[in-house]
Amino acid sequence: MEKYTVLLVDDEEEVIQVIMKKINWEGLGFSVIGYANNGVKALEMVEEFQPDVVMTDIRMPYMDGMELSSRIKTEFPATKILLFTGFDEFEYAKEAIHLELEEYILKPVNSVELTNVFTKLKIKLDQEISEKQNVEELQKYYMESLPLLRANFYSTLMEGRIKREDLPKYLSDYQISFTGSFFCCVVVHTSSRRVPKNMNPLLLATSVQKQVKEYFGKKWDAKCFSYLGNTVLIPQLSSENEVSELTDECDRFCKYAERIIGAVVTVGIGQVCEDILELAQSYSSAREAVSYRAIYGASRAINIKEIAPQEMSESGIANDTELANLFKMIRVSSEKEIVEAVDKYLSRIFIPSKSLQQHHIAVMELVSALYRFAVNNEITIQGFSEDMGNLYSSLLELEPDALRKWFTDTSLSFHEQLVNARNKSTKSFVSKAKEYVHNHYSDEDLSLDHICQALGVSNSYFSTIFKKETGNSFIGYLTEYRMEQASRLLMETNEKSYVIAKSVGYTDPNYFSYVFKRQFGVSPSKYRTEHTESEK
Repeated sequence: MEKYTVLLVDDEEEVIQVIMKKINWEGLGFSVIGYANNGVKALEMVEEFQPDVVMTDIRMPYMDGMELSSRIKTEFPATKILLFTGFDEFEYAKEAIHLELEEYILKPVNSVELTNVFTKLKIKLDQEISEKQNVEELQKYYMESLPLLRANFYSTLMEGRIKREDLPKYLSDYQISFTGSFFCCVVVHTSSRRVPKNMNPLLLATSVQKQVKEYFGKKWDAKCFSYLGNTVLIPQLSSENEVSELTDECDRFCKYAERIIGAVVTVGIGQVCEDILELAQSYSSAREAVSYRAIYGASRAINIKEIAPQEMSESGIANDTELANLFKMIRVSSEKEIVEAVDKYLSRIFIPSKSLQQHHIAVMELVSALYRFAVNNEITIQGFSEDMGNLYSSLLELEPDALRKWFTDTSLSFHEQLVNARNKSTKSFVSKAKEYVHNHYSDEDLSLDHICQALGVSNSYFSTIFKKETGNSFIGYLTEYRMEQASRLLMETNEKSYVIAKSVGYTDPNYFSYVFKRQFGVSPSKYRTEHTESEK
């Protein structure tokens, strides 16, 4: 049985002795821990022992019972207070009620009355402790459930099913803080086909998720959770431009994961947003970015903004799973896979049509979706530029095989234009980089970081594309161009080597000479002599 402690306070010791002897404290579930003969001493003992109950007289020296009760209620609100006195003035009773005390008992103390008071008080204390324990148990259960509740919240957020009016309550209840100015979704995909020997794919994915939390959690204050078989991150950014730095960080992580645990990881970075309710769109674009590994390869980071800025809008088709899948195939798959996706779509949508009217509706919806896709991706296709009414009419009269051929040809044509546009965009991108070098090669601060910041892309993406298109790294290209300009100046001018070095971006003449000799096999001075003599 739970025992509660009692402190007795009265300036008349004989009264205290009578109370202690008259009551069967142990039988009631209490024990008297001591007594005090004034309020000051009593307050000291309350601070030291923190009793469950204080039974005090009102009239006492130094500090009376009313002031003592007030101090106890302020500093130790859980302590129960009983007032007893020989004075039954109404004002005291009113103040005792104001202080929310347990009882107001008149002297002389009656043992039966006091026993009844403490019996009721024991029941009350038992109930409060039971309730407190229940609350603590619920709190403990809630805290244990919090990771699952958060994961469910994030999943619902990714699906776009959080209402704006409900958002503050979710964040408060689940103790989630979004303090960044911008956000984006990052999808971390671990290949289940390329797994180290004797390693379970599920354990490998779990290991990757653990590494992701450690790698990104602190710096980016990122929320991390599992969703649809992938690890998903929500990094918090201070500016939109930080996404390039994040992309490079993700690219380094892919290489780190392969080196440390042998995992082939592809990271997709979605579009940046200011509103966390827009993270559903960011998640969708991050997943799309991961699918581009079919083009750019796995074990790397892919930023949707960098690879497909013109392909990110799909309004009007998101609810049609088969068609959305076909458009995804058009972007990243082979011609054979596109033809298969067309057949699958037609078999699911057209063949089950039960009436001519349903067939007509299906054709109109298909043409509308294709038209939106073409507009959103800046595709020009013969037939769509004509009168749409005539196009509808001609398609409605086609037999199944002819319609299938038209749809297949259109899809393959879309694919070809996207590939060509992507290649053209890449070449334009590299041309801009080369032009930038031609205009800024004399800048000693020109570097990979510098050019990427100027072009607004991540280092990893820029380096991959530049090397693919030129066969040379950016630094290699910059060095070669600087050396070409230096060799020209050596032949066309009489400037000193250190002056030429500075004019092509080298502040250290010795290092310039080292790089020049590595490029041409001779020192700058000898190069000038040899070429000057050869011209004579």
